Amino acid sequence: MTVFHRNETKEPLPDRLKDGVIAIGNFDGVHRGHQSVLNRALEIAEAGNHPALVLTFEPHPRTVFRPETPVFRLTPAPLKATILESMGFDAVIEYPFDRDFSQRSAQEFIQSILLDWLHASHVVTGFNFHFGRGREGGPAFLMEAGARNGFGVTLLDAFRDEATDVISSSHVRELLAAGDVAEAAAALGYRFTVEAPVIGGQKLGRTLGFPTANMQLPPETELKAGIYAVRFRRADGSLHDGVASYGRRPTVTDDGAPLLETYVFDFSGDLYGETCSVSFFGHLRDELKFDGLDALVAQIRRDEEEARALLSGVRPLGPIDLAIAF
Repeated sequence: MTVFHRNETKEPLPDRLKDGVIAIGNFDGVHRGHQSVLNRALEIAEAGNHPALVLTFEPHPRTVFRPETPVFRLTPAPLKATILESMGFDAVIEYPFDRDFSQRSAQEFIQSILLDWLHASHVVTGFNFHFGRGREGGPAFLMEAGARNGFGVTLLDAFRDEATDVISSSHVRELLAAGDVAEAAAALGYRFTVEAPVIGGQKLGRTLGFPTANMQLPPETELKAGIYAVRFRRADGSLHDGVASYGRRPTVTDDGAPLLETYVFDFSGDLYGETCSVSFFGHLRDELKFDGLDALVAQIRRDEEEARALLSGVRPLGPIDLAIAF
């Protein structure tokens, strides 16, 4: 799959990707609501033998307008691209979003991006998609522009889950902040996954007999501190079960920055500098402060036993889950 980054957006689109079906949105989390839009785009593309593309925006617009409170990204750009590739898209357009771009008119967006650059044959997006300066472009504007310029437009209503609740990225963030990774997975359609380089740590886990792969997640990450049953994927694609601690390690430090520490089962080797991913399957317990290292070691053994039991019976929730967590 081709990914066009910000420094490539001035380059002509390859002919093989022109006349495509374009799914437009931020798609942070690529949750089940987003998937309803994305799968419809794939269906239209397949029916008409057109390439299927995703047009998204980097960085997240909220981060541009409120840099002092950057948004907790459920799927940073590289992970989002991996998920979209697993769904079957031919290319992802990561268009640069900045204040200058936000001041372009809706008509300029249609002309310069959808027509002149992407040569769109069909556009698929959510019913509440707005674009252009002051959000002047909305569903009616997009429909009229399509009729005038010869591209199709499909607008999808908000996706509701089995309880008729609307699924949103904000709701998924709330679930993760509460540590409810199982409900978050139900909304996403796959297990919440993070990706980061493995960094050095205090090596206390190794001393205790439980060596960990440490990752520094972005400071705006809102995952609840605690202990989780996880799957750990190396850069070479190999997969290992594990138990991960996310938090400040209160037993061994008083002021540590939040860190994700994964004890990877049945593995020994050097992971430093390797970009790996961790998929969260279940919350085992909250982060606790123990009275000494012996008590901590005893609890880690119980955590390992519980994680192994939980992970032994898991099944993929769908194609995306199968691609990234199995």
